[in-house]
Amino acid sequence: SWCRAGVGPGSTAASSGPPGDEDQQPTEIQSLCMNCYGNGMTRLLLTKIPFFKEIIVSSFSCEHCGWSNTEIQSAGRIQEQGVRYTLSVKVPEDMNREVVKTDCATARIPELDFEIPAFSQKGALTTVEGLISRAISGLEQDQPARRAKGEALAGKIDEFVAKLKQLKRVDSPFTFIIDDPSGNSFVENPYAPRKDDALVVTHYNRTPQQGDMLGLKTEEPEEKSADPIEDLRNEVLQFNTNCPECNAPATTNMKLVQIPHFKEVIIMATNCENCGYRTNEVKSGGAVEPMGTRITLHITDPSDMTRDILKSETCSVEIPELEFELGMGALGGKFTTFKGLLKDICNLVTRNPFTLGDSSNPDRTEKLEEFSQKLDWIIEGKLNAHFILDDPAGNSYLQNVYAPEDDPEMKIERYKRTFDQNEDLGLSDMKTEGYEAGLTPQR
Repeated sequence: SWCRAGVGPGSTAASSGPPGDEDQQPTEIQSLCMNCYGNGMTRLLLTKIPFFKEIIVSSFSCEHCGWSNTEIQSAGRIQEQGVRYTLSVKVPEDMNREVVKTDCATARIPELDFEIPAFSQKGALTTVEGLISRAISGLEQDQPARRAKGEALAGKIDEFVAKLKQLKRVDSPFTFIIDDPSGNSFVENPYAPRKDDALVVTHYNRTPQQGDMLGLKTEEPEEKSADPIEDLRNEVLQFNTNCPECNAPATTNMKLVQIPHFKEVIIMATNCENCGYRTNEVKSGGAVEPMGTRITLHITDPSDMTRDILKSETCSVEIPELEFELGMGALGGKFTTFKGLLKDICNLVTRNPFTLGDSSNPDRTEKLEEFSQKLDWIIEGKLNAHFILDDPAGNSYLQNVYAPEDDPEMKIERYKRTFDQNEDLGLSDMKTEGYEAGLTPQR
């Protein structure tokens, strides 16, 4: 027995059958008896039930104390679906039907409101009568002790046992149900391969609770969010557009991204399969802030190049040590690293078509080479510099690596926008309150 008999290090196995007939003979294993702790014998037999599947029959017996038990285990895997056998027992011959009941199967007789729960008994290869007899033996096991104590429960159990014995005689028809989520239980059809009118076999999909009971990992269905904004955050939207280079049809992907300690932004990326053109752009996902933002970072270490940076399309960039200023609108909106933005600035300046070629001014070319070299020094950490992001809309961001604490090398200022800045942003003539009253009916 798998749980009553233990196979120790000194266990021996032998086949009792003649040579060439090993598959049909049981395998004998010397095992420890859990009743007297002597050595007993476990016999294992792999057999196939007609019109069902292979099972392993295990039988243990101890010659010292006479204790014995048997059980069965499925030799196959857990099936894709559970199975339910419903047998209408009407004649005594139905009690002789073979039954395979696994550990996880539930046996029920609805007429008596009787149930053998899953995992309350070991798997068994028996008959319908054998299962009822086994239940009667289990109920009568402690009856003498109950009667000696004068417990009222003993009388009720006697009445129930009498009803089970009436079922064994088939005094009246009853229904016998085996429900197995693993799909490995079986009730014999004596008319196979013809249909048995008294037996109904139902296959069903397991519930998540049944899957957990069998130790199977079930994929829980994703709960649909009632908030459409939350669905939008978890989805990549696609819409058709034309490539700005070759005008061929292309696809633009759009995704809402939450930047920690900041706000939501919209990342848009276009990829043209025709010419290979790629571009990405970042848009602010929120409103224009009440005040502008100026972020100043003192670059002192090469690790500053790994900081995340969001430069909106309304943000200007300034590097005082290089006497460099990049106006708002240049490079568009970008969500990248500090090093990535400096590389983009270098490419924008040094690859300007008006500063290249034979007609370029040597002095200007020399200044561009010097500018490019200093940018490389900043990226490599050889030159300390200040980097200033000035965004009147307040929608730019530079990562604070010390968050939520203050960054000693970074300064964030909030300021009131000037009239010209409000004009550039289109805020001067924008009416956000009480605009409904000024509307006149249009015909």
